[in-house]
Order: sequence, then C-alpha cells, then structure tokens
Amino acid sequence: MSSAVEAFITRWQGREGGQERANYGLFLGEFCADLDLPRPDPASASTETNDYVFERAVRELARDGSASRRRIDLYKRGSFVLEAKQSRFFGEKKLDEVPEKGTEAGRLGRRGAHRGWDALMLNARNQAEGYVRLLPPDHEPPPFVLVCDVGHCIEVYANFRRDGKAYDQFPDRRSFRIYLEELRDPAVRERLRLIWTDPTALDPARHRAEVTRDIASRLAAVSKTLEQDGHPAEEVAMFLMRLLFTMFAGDVDLLPKHAFTQLLRDCERRPEIFPAMLGDLWAAMDKGTFTASIQQKVKRFNGEFFRSRVALPLSRQAIGELVAAADRNWREVEPAIFGTLLEQALEPTERRRLGAHYTPGRYVERLVVATVIDPLRAEWAEVLSTVERQKSAGRNADAIATVQGFHDKLRETRVLDPACGTGNFLYIALLLMKKLEDEVLEAIVDLGGQEALTGLAGHSVDPHQFLGLELNPRAAAIAELVLWIGHLQWHMRSKGGVPGEPILRAFHNIQVMDAVLAADAPCADDPYPNPRRPDWPQAHFIVGNPPFIGGKDLRARLSPEKARALRAAHPAVNESADLVMYWWGRAADILLARGSILRRFGFVTTNSISQVFQRRVTERHLGARRPLSIVMAVPDHPWTRQARDSAAVRIAMTVAEAGSLEGVVGEIASEENIETDAPMIALKEMRGRVNADLTVGVDVTKAPALRANAGVCSPGMKLHGAGFIVTQREAFALGLRRHPGLGDHIRPYRNGRDLAARPRGVLAIDLFGLTIDDVRRRFPEVYQRVRLEVKEKVAIVGGVETPMGRDANNRRSYRDNWWIFGEPRRELRPALAGLHRYIATVETAKHRVFQFLDGTILPDNMLVVVASDDAFDLGVLSSRIHTIWALRAGGWLGIGNDPRYSKTRCFDPFPHPVVPDARKHLVRALAEEIDGHRKRVLALHEHLTLTGLYNVLDRLRAGSKPSALGAKDRKVFDDGLVLILQELHDRLDAEVAAAYGWPADLAEADILARLLALNRERAREEKRGLVAWLRPAYQIPRFGTEVERARQMVSDPAGAVAATAQARKALFPKNELEQTVVVMAALAAAGVPLDAAGIAARFRPARHVRPAVGDVLLALRRMGQASTEDGESFALKRAA
Repeated sequence: MSSAVEAFITRWQGREGGQERANYGLFLGEFCADLDLPRPDPASASTETNDYVFERAVRELARDGSASRRRIDLYKRGSFVLEAKQSRFFGEKKLDEVPEKGTEAGRLGRRGAHRGWDALMLNARNQAEGYVRLLPPDHEPPPFVLVCDVGHCIEVYANFRRDGKAYDQFPDRRSFRIYLEELRDPAVRERLRLIWTDPTALDPARHRAEVTRDIASRLAAVSKTLEQDGHPAEEVAMFLMRLLFTMFAGDVDLLPKHAFTQLLRDCERRPEIFPAMLGDLWAAMDKGTFTASIQQKVKRFNGEFFRSRVALPLSRQAIGELVAAADRNWREVEPAIFGTLLEQALEPTERRRLGAHYTPGRYVERLVVATVIDPLRAEWAEVLSTVERQKSAGRNADAIATVQGFHDKLRETRVLDPACGTGNFLYIALLLMKKLEDEVLEAIVDLGGQEALTGLAGHSVDPHQFLGLELNPRAAAIAELVLWIGHLQWHMRSKGGVPGEPILRAFHNIQVMDAVLAADAPCADDPYPNPRRPDWPQAHFIVGNPPFIGGKDLRARLSPEKARALRAAHPAVNESADLVMYWWGRAADILLARGSILRRFGFVTTNSISQVFQRRVTERHLGARRPLSIVMAVPDHPWTRQARDSAAVRIAMTVAEAGSLEGVVGEIASEENIETDAPMIALKEMRGRVNADLTVGVDVTKAPALRANAGVCSPGMKLHGAGFIVTQREAFALGLRRHPGLGDHIRPYRNGRDLAARPRGVLAIDLFGLTIDDVRRRFPEVYQRVRLEVKEKVAIVGGVETPMGRDANNRRSYRDNWWIFGEPRRELRPALAGLHRYIATVETAKHRVFQFLDGTILPDNMLVVVASDDAFDLGVLSSRIHTIWALRAGGWLGIGNDPRYSKTRCFDPFPHPVVPDARKHLVRALAEEIDGHRKRVLALHEHLTLTGLYNVLDRLRAGSKPSALGAKDRKVFDDGLVLILQELHDRLDAEVAAAYGWPADLAEADILARLLALNRERAREEKRGLVAWLRPAYQIPRFGTEVERARQMVSDPAGAVAATAQARKALFPKNELEQTVVVMAALAAAGVPLDAAGIAARFRPARHVRPAVGDVLLALRRMGQASTEDGESFALKRAA
C-alpha cells in the first residue's frame, strides 16, 4: 500500500458529517489522485463532451412536461454515476451534524461503526439511479452507481444488464459498502480501479460462463462413456446430477474441505472402489451420519438427490474428468446457463453442439425484471418512504414492523414458470429476489441493529417459492438442482457460514406435467379423451419461455391427435396460433379471473407475436371488457448465444398486467458482443399504450366523444344536384339584386379544391327554410332552374336520354324535397347563424390546414366546419398538438393516401385547453396573423395555393435550406413569405402548448398520451355534470341538461370541478403504507406539483389529513422520489 493511500485515510477518516456538499469535490479529487485513478476532466461549456466531470448537467422532464437541469456530482461515461450524500434536505436543518447515537466520530470510516437509518444516503442512491435515466440517449446506462459518504464510505451498486433499472448491492450485501479503512486492502483498491477503468471486467457472467462450460463439457464426456457401457440415459442423468451437487457441496464447505476431491483422486488410482465409496458418502449425506469414505461425519442434506445412492462404475479416464471438474471453482458456476448446458451434456443428440446455443442470463434477467422485480421494487420504494416518515416521528418500532411486513410479503411471493425446462428463469427470479431481500435485511439492521434480525433466521426467500411445470422429467430434476445450487451460492456469498440442516428440502415445487393439455386415461381409439386445460399452481407472477412450434407445424411435431386435443382444450385460441400462444392465453385468463392473485405474467414468444395470427390471442384480451395491458414489450430481441457457425435465435418479450395501463416498448438500439457470455444489448424505449402489434401508441380511436364539442362541428352541405351551383353571371340572370331577399339564398360556395387550390368563384342556390310555394312566388326564375336542373335533370347515357335528377332518386325524402339540398345540415345552420365567420378544413387533404371562411359562404360536404368565430379555436385547431391528434385519429384516403379529417374521430373527442379569456389573446393574435398572412399572399399572387405554401413549409421543416429549393418552390417561398409563415406556426405551437400547460417540444407519443388522458379526464368530469363547453351560450340551451340550462353558466369550470370533487371526497386511509400509496397516486395523477393542502383537499376530513400528507411528502422528498422547488409544492419524479 502506498503512503498516499495511508495519508488519505488519516486525513479523512473520522471527520464528522454535515459538510458533504462542501467537501465532496475535494474528497473525491484526492481519492482519485491517491488511489492512482484517472482524475476528472475540467467541465466544458458543451455538455456533450463532458464524459468524466464533476457536476455533469442532465435534463429532467417532470410529469407535467416542464424541463429542469440537474447535476450529477461525478459522472464517468460507461463506468458510473456517483452521488454524494447531501448535508440536508431542502428547507430543513442539517440532519446529520451529530453522529448516530452511540457512534463516536473517530469510528466513522471503519467497518463495524453502526450507521443507523440514513435517509440522506438512501436519497443519494435514489438520486443517482434517477440520473441514470436522465443521461443522453447515446449514453448507455453505466454498470455502476456509487454513493459517497464523505470521510466514511462508498456504497457500490451494479447492473450489468445496462437497462438502467434495479441496481443491486455489489458484489454482495457483506461487501457493497467500502469503508475508508478498507482502502488498505489491495483487492478493494483493484475493484475500485476496475470500476473506474474497466467496469465490465467485474461482470461475473464473463468468468462464470467459462467455468460452467468447462464443467459441462467434462460431464458430457463422462455421460458418453456411461451410455456406451449400456446404462440407461435417465439413470446416467440422475447419477451425474448427484455427482455434480457433491462437487459443489465440497467446494462451498458443506462437506469437509477438500474431502470429496481427495476421494475422487483416490478412486482415480483405484477405479474399482469408486461405486462403493461414493454410495457410502451419499448414504451419509442423506442421513447426516459418519461415512468411512472420507472418515468424517457429514451434514444432513436430505432432499431428493440422495435417496437413490446408486453410483455407476467409471474408468480411470472418466474419473479423471470428474477430478478436473471438481478442481474448478464451483462458487463461480453460473446456474442461469448451467441447466441448459447440463441438459445438452446428457442428451446425445445435443452433445455435439454443447455450449453453442444457450440463453445468456442477461437476456433472461430483462424479462424477469420487468415481470417480477419492477412491481416488487415499486412496493419497496413505498415502504422506504413510509419508514422514513415513521423514523422521523420517533416511531422506530413501527418502522421496523413496516419493513418486516414487506419482508414477510416477499417470502410469501410465488413465481411460476409453466414451461420451466432446466430452471433458468426460476433461478434468475430467485437471484433477483434474494438481492432485494438483502436490501430489506440491511434496512432492518439500520433501523434496529443486528439484533433486529433475531427471529428471521431460517425465514428467507428460498426455492419453495419458485414453482415449475415441465413435461421432461430429467429437465425438471435439473431445474430443482439449479435452484438449490443458486440458493446455496447466494447464502455463502451473502451470509457466509453453513445453512441449517437439512440443507436440502423436498418442496416438490417442480411438477412433471403437460402445462397446456390434460386428458383422461388414453383408450384404444382416442389417446386424449376429454381434453382440457390443466390447473396451474397459484402464483403472484408467471414468467417463462414456452416451446416454439409454429401453428402450421403442430400436427407434424406433436401428432395429429395431440394437436386436435390441444385445440379442443383451448377453443379461444385460433388454430393458426403458434404453440407458445396457448401459454400466453392461459396466463391471460388466469390474470383476469376474479379473485386471482396473479399480478403480472411475462413470456418469451416467437417474434411473430405481432403478426395477425398470433395477435388474435392478445387482441382478445386487450380489448376485453375487463382488459389486460402489455406493460413491457421487446418485439425483436436476440435469445441464444450466437455461435460462429450459426445465427442467433430472435424472439419477442411481452409482459402483461390487468387493467388499462401504459407500457414500454423497447427497440434494439445496438447489439455488442452477442457471441460472448456478456452480451450488451441497448434498447431505445418508447412509452405509451402498447398495442397488440407491439407498437407504442395511444389508441385515440377509442377516445369517447365529449359533450363539450357537441353541435359545433359538421361536414358541409351535401347538394345532391349540380344544378344548385351557378356562376356569378347566372345568379344575376336568376334575379340576384332584383328580387328582395334572394341574396340570402344564393351564396358563395366553397369545396375542398376551392380551399386547397384557388376558388372557382361559384355560388349555390340554397332554398333551405322555404316551401316550394314560397320559392315559386318569390323567386320564379330560381324555381324553374332548380326544377329543370335538379328535379327533372336528364342526361344522355349511351345515346339514350336517362333521368338523373331527384325524380329518379330512390330516397323518398330526396324526391319530395327536391328544391332543398340532399343534406342541408339542419344541425349546422343554427350553429353558424349570427357568426360573421367560421372555421373550415378540407376533409381529405395532404396538409391539415384550418382557416376562417366568411359567414356568407356555404361549405361543401367535403369541408369540415367548426362553428366558431373565435381565433383562439382556430389557433388550437391549427396547432401541432391538434394536427398530431387528427393524423392519428383520422384515416387516409385517395391515390395520394392523404389524411382524412373525421368529425367523429378527430374533433368530437378532442380535449380543447380550458384557459381564462385573459390568457387567450396570444393564441388569438397569432391565429389571426397566420390566417391574414395566407389570405394576403394568395390575393397578391395568383400562382400561389395553400397546398403549395405548405409543401414548401414542409420542406423547410424537414431541413431544406431556402437556397436548396428548386425554382418553382423558391418562387412560392419568396412570394408566399413562407419563412414568416413558419415562424408564426412555430410561435403558435408554443403558445397552444402553454395553454395546455405543456412544453412546446413534447414528442408525438407524449402529446397523444396526454391528450387521451385529458379526454378521459374530461369524460369523467362530464359524467359528473362538469362540461367545458366550447360555445356555452350556444350549446347549453340545445345540449345541456335541465340543470345546466337552468344555470346557463360555465364561466368557471375549474371552480365547478373543485365543487364536485369536494362532494365526492374519499376517506384518507389509516394505514401509513396505504397513505404513502394514495399520496403518490395523487401526485402521479396530477402531473403538476401539488402542496399538502391541495392533496388533503381530495380526502376527508381534509383538516386532519393535511399534517399526514405533509409528512408523506417530506418522506418522499427524503427518499428522492419526489422533488420540490419551493419546499411547499411537490412533484413525483418519473419512474424508470
């Protein structure tokens, strides 16, 4: 050890807390220098280049869409995020100016110094993990998160999956906290050096896979020898499994040290004694007695492995292979792949490809984390915040009881793999739940000291909670072995010492059975009578990798009889579905069954799950009255370790949960080292509603129509007769300006082409509201024209005079009312009455452009009309927010596949922003300016059209420079002043976003998600009588309820919402953990910062609730789960 390290320890050890923020930079700078680690770089003005700096800036997007800058205390790209313990919480006095009671300052920095519950360290860890999720998209999540307590310790957490989730204590619970005095240990300094310089070298998978493959290859050689000697395959398999568990037991000191290896060496010299010596040892291991084979008493193992003690004879060479296998470090065996390799070693047809194809543990972890660990860690976060609140109130016993309650729940959690194979999914679930359990136990010790663990001995997460169904008996036996090896490995690493006897227990948690088909005993003419779905064991989570057989191959691969029986047992699964979908459908039915304890299920499926034949299974459940949602999906992911001579298998992952929920779809951003045992797969995640085809997107087509929009939007007039259209000259000939009142019935007329290109200048005869006698008496020329050109219109078709007018129409109403438009839009006319202008858009058009039309103009059926003269409404409809909604909600028509604007799908469900009139002026001004700008340039330049203007605008938005435009487009750009049009639209988009209270740069998916959420919120409010009418003075008398018509007032919708909410307040729960849950739910639902009073107002009795809500908010802040800018209002931080 260098003198610099010793000087560093002496300088910093024992310093009292309270000045972490002032000292952490100095401490870490000296730390790097004295330990010969690379020093941080000077920060540059360009954040993109700051890959190893103090105070690295990142951008945080709050739930309400607002952005703020945060700073990572120390960041090294590809290595770690480090956060130093805070000196205090916002607005509070320093919490740690005095060492924990009973702890002298001089003890700090030494192992054994009682730390106690340290909310500031927990907060720092949550902050650090949160910063991982804020890193730029091109920065992969680093494998390490470090938490520094200046002058005392550094806590190390790792995640080699590189998904930014669930960082665990590294390397284990006993060693994750590095105290200053431990820097004297060369192994600790080397671990730190690698964290700084080569972090992936610390990935255990890199070393364990090699060890595991070597052992499996040696067992394969032994297996081959025994089969050549004529021993049955199943007898060989069970014999080898007993052998390898004995090797493991010898290496982890469950047997006397080196005793078994020495026994094998003795037998290598004298092969003839091998069966008897080994049989004697196994008999003693079963009962826990003395054995002559190693001349010592051994522990009682029991379980299933040693009830049969048959030891098969082996040659000297075969025993030599066992000696070599036993010499390997069995603590480093990787159970996640061990089962697969062992199965390959034992199966003659698989032995030649041993190690070429298996699933790396990292891939399995991705699915297990999403299915099992994410919901458990979300609960743990709620527990920690509740405990902090109890601890701060001096109720330490309650805090311990809360953590112990979660530990009890963790021990009762059951995980089922209904196609468990050799158990790799169950092992990974066990491993990750043990890691979480270690954090729980650490919290108990922090709260109550080591004695708080009294009574928990023997009560921990263990293999009995991990249930499997497997058709292959040998694979089922391997799965049980894998679980026990993994469990005992964890015990040795985390706790040390020998577990209680019997060391193994026969839990019978792996059942040998067909998971998707049960039948009565076979008979002569029917091998599967009475086919049905078998019952599955109850579990809280289901996860696994069912077999892949394509639907078209079922008959050939299973047999025609079994395929027929399988389909009879699962009538809801379409015949073309792949075999894996029978598992998916069964799990979905269990999830949605009333009273089910199942919380989530996750499966690996063929990556054709998003295609139509497989999608029918998922669609049935996604669209059910009681639906489920896909909360995580990866449509295309590598699965097996890729060998040089073959391509890797590709799969899809899906995780489902009951209810209508948003989810995450991961797309592969990069794949590295997939031919190795430590592949790195980076995902690009998209959040939102996950559809059956595994795309993310809000399903806006399911948004309900809002009463607020009733009666103000409609298609224009449907003439049903070209004779209604006249030119200006024809109109004068018909008496325009001669007959009083005719100007009200011959009006300018516009269709889609008139708006998108140039107006034709035509008019339409509109006789709505007049009887035929009125028309004949008042406007005889008009009467005659309409009768000839509409009622009695004829055309020459094929040389024959053919009736084409209303007289030939099949609809009686059209024949009888021949002088009136076919669809005169009776509901639209009163909405337009009295308006000097209204808003219109072309129903099917390349660009979604809204504009004002003069109130005298009659709109054609191919225009969609909004009966409003308010420029604020024009601005909202012209904004990016509404355009994105309209593009997703509407369809596409025509040769150009142009977007279609549907009243019922695009307008009726659209939630307009509700803002006071005083705040609408900016949107109004910009909308007026845009509309005026377009009309002005179109009037000045006859070659310009709206379509042409927006074609050029689209090119600019796509990145084209004006100088790069072609001659025609440049002419449009110059004459249309398109740069100004672009600027106005950009400003309008920002102002409309502000009217919603959202950032202007939201992604499309976020906009759609927010709009759909707002639509549903408005729909719920409308059911309670709170309607944010678009034109209240017009709408309420026509569409309002009796009460609303009586009030005739919605000038303060926000106040009305508050009044109704007051009448429907819920009781505030008494249980503190439930209080944490409802406060977090309130923050999540709000999307904006709330103070204690605002949340308390949602519950009764509000006056008594407020202090408890305040306590929860402070606890959430301390745990880093909520943020505050002013110490009063709090916002929930975004989840991973």
